[in-house]
Amino acid sequence: MSENVVPRWKFLTNHASVLVCIAHDPGVLLREISERVGVTERAAHRIVAELADAGYITRERVGRRNRYTIQSGLPLPDRLVRVGRVGDLLAVLVGESGEPADTSTVRPKPKKKAGSRVE
Repeated sequence: MSENVVPRWKFLTNHASVLVCIAHDPGVLLREISERVGVTERAAHRIVAELADAGYITRERVGRRNRYTIQSGLPLPDRLVRVGRVGDLLAVLVGESGEPADTSTVRPKPKKKAGSRVE
């Protein structure tokens, strides 16, 4: 396979990709999820509903928007993966380190502004 050719398949499922979007921004809009994951807005809505119904995320209405919380202590539904909980998987995918695996949400890293330092 040529170095410049991008495969048409992905390693992560759409559900995992949606969880990563929520981990980066708990206030993310469904439209933004659909754009980032590469699915329709209707599919993004279905995936978020499935994750909520399964208990992997909770939704809280804040004004006109939803704020999502990832239930990181829950076990993954995949028996083949080596990490046992949602938080462990997100720690690998999002790059979180030192976060206790049983916390209820994964916080995004602070964004570095041009010319400033993050302490």
